[in-house]
Amino acid sequence: MITVRPGSHVYQLLRLLSVSGEYPAQSLGVLGDVRTVKAMVHKMEAVQNIRLSDDTKLTTRLFHVSGRGGNRTVRLNKNALEILNELHPDALGHYLASFPDNRFTGNQYNIWRNHRIGEAIALCMMAGVETAPYVLPRLQKKTIRPIVPRAPSYYVARNFKKIFEAELNKTSFTRIAGLLFYPGGAYAVYNTRSAVMKWSGFGELKARQELSEIVRMNASLDEVTSALLLGADESIALQTLLESDKSPKRQSRFDKIYQSVHFIPLNQNGIDLLRILTLPDWNERLMSVLFKPNMRRRGHSSIEHDATSNNQFILSHLDGDIARLIRFRATLQTESGSYEVICFPWQVEFLNNYLGGSVRLKPIEMPAVLKALGLI
Repeated sequence: MITVRPGSHVYQLLRLLSVSGEYPAQSLGVLGDVRTVKAMVHKMEAVQNIRLSDDTKLTTRLFHVSGRGGNRTVRLNKNALEILNELHPDALGHYLASFPDNRFTGNQYNIWRNHRIGEAIALCMMAGVETAPYVLPRLQKKTIRPIVPRAPSYYVARNFKKIFEAELNKTSFTRIAGLLFYPGGAYAVYNTRSAVMKWSGFGELKARQELSEIVRMNASLDEVTSALLLGADESIALQTLLESDKSPKRQSRFDKIYQSVHFIPLNQNGIDLLRILTLPDWNERLMSVLFKPNMRRRGHSSIEHDATSNNQFILSHLDGDIARLIRFRATLQTESGSYEVICFPWQVEFLNNYLGGSVRLKPIEMPAVLKALGLI
């Protein structure tokens, strides 16, 4: 007999599906050891005796897996929907309102859309961000009042779109997967998966303005200036940057829409990076860990950098900000000098390819950074 316990793989997947409806089988590794999670899902495709926390027993198939290749998807079995009551009293009601009668279309676009949403939720959930709409307070557009939790929280796009329903056309938020609040700020969240992100300057600028209105009304923040770009791996970040170079209109480039765009890989590295980016005052804390006060950049400079040492300019790419990387590469082309980039080992190949190998890279292991920030 299987007991559903908070924190277990089955509990995490249930919580995820209660919001996204379905999840790509190829991304199960985001939830933990890929073999373990896949084995759990395979086991739950067969009829199992399941015990809930109040000793209620349920005999059913919990999950249903269908499709092939990139369309292979994990969904809840219709006969097991009552188990959502184990998560929260409102979980089942929210699920049925989002996915009436547990039905899904076979349309490839809809499947991929749900998969993008599901991966974003999974990454946030594993980083300790609250993602369940039935737990979070509803966003509103009536008065300016801070209603979002102080702890990091993620709102799926289809939920906050409703508060602007009378004003927005149907395509305003089609590229945005969600909105992530953290103490002191907010990120627009995009998930490009294994495709190159092609930005529509005017459309995304308009969406950012609408998001800024949401954060102003609900979190007492001035605007949204930063975004998270989720992708399969760093090769997607490289391709996105190279594609941006081809843009005939500079104002359409993503670095002109958002001041910062942090690339987050869909794996454990991305989960750890997201834990850093959702800390209160994370940038100042990270700079304090990396540099002595007398090394820190002071005042305005035409050279993009964070610190100097022995006449060498140092930039930290530990935050994965690819918008800033564009400005840094422009510095290399116009300003002579000696440069160093601090990065994680998994960013090295990407940085060498984009910067042309002309900059000294200094890799730092993720556990050391997490420990210094108090996350371990």
